[in-house]
Amino acid sequence: YLARRALRRGLFPVQSHGESTSNMSCFVPVADDGYEACANCGKQGSDTVKLRNCTACRLVKYCGVDCQRAHRKQHKKACKQRAAELKDEQLYSQGHERLEGEFCPICTLPIPLRLDEHSALNICCMKRVCRGCDLAARKRGMEDCPFCRSPRPAGDADELAMIQARVAKKDPVAINLLGQKYIFGELGLQKDTRMAVKLWEEAAEIGSIDALFNLGLAHERGEGVKQDMAEGAEFYKKAAMQGHVKSRNNLGCLEGQQGNFNRAVRHFLISAKMGNKNSLEIIQKIFMAGHATKEQYAQALKGYQEALEEMKSHDRDEAKRLRDERGL
Repeated sequence: YLARRALRRGLFPVQSHGESTSNMSCFVPVADDGYEACANCGKQGSDTVKLRNCTACRLVKYCGVDCQRAHRKQHKKACKQRAAELKDEQLYSQGHERLEGEFCPICTLPIPLRLDEHSALNICCMKRVCRGCDLAARKRGMEDCPFCRSPRPAGDADELAMIQARVAKKDPVAINLLGQKYIFGELGLQKDTRMAVKLWEEAAEIGSIDALFNLGLAHERGEGVKQDMAEGAEFYKKAAMQGHVKSRNNLGCLEGQQGNFNRAVRHFLISAKMGNKNSLEIIQKIFMAGHATKEQYAQALKGYQEALEEMKSHDRDEAKRLRDERGL
């Protein structure tokens, strides 16, 4: 068992900061004339009798709270199963498009992953600009921010001051970024994991999806909070359903570590099609281990290659060539 678990963890390394519907035993009774009826007492719905769905599973309807309570024991098992299936339907059907902040605001193309290798976050405006557009701007003699034209920070103190100015304006991107600076102890800040988590919680509340991912990683690792794998997975799910690629990859890793290969592959297929190379490589390993089909691997490879094509530009290719020459 330990050997198998170690193997799974080796196959499914999570990335860092930086099923079919079964037959149900419960159903909505239908009266002879076609109207739905209360699942408990059989009272027929009408203009005067308004039936309400079970909010968890939506499989059955009730004429009132008393009937819902009386029917709870009989309905509980099917309700729980269907509610889980509905959550899965949402989890796997949502978040197939990249985040808005992962598209260059100048050329409007999605930025290749990893983001930090192919783009730079300009802290003056908190806009992430791809290396290709940054290079094109420099060719035209523009040394300031290529998006808002603000001067670039002169050093760590200047950079921290610019971030804090955006934080004061409740910018979720800036608040999340400040949390990252605290987690690594950068820009002269003392490393403080609890402060990082506090900032990520604030950023997540006002819309930062990256902060949801960082909270997932913090709970999974026990950084600044008590380690809680289940809580970490919940943060990953919230982020993944909104298009966060690394969160989707990490969900696949967590499922794979538990031996849930079918669920893992479904996550990796989504993230591979969004351009995540790590997900593609893991699907290949799962396929070679006999836990994924040839068709699934082919589908992931095709989707990944199509995603790369969508991200290509002449300026980006030139920027990559220059960085490779410099060993960056």
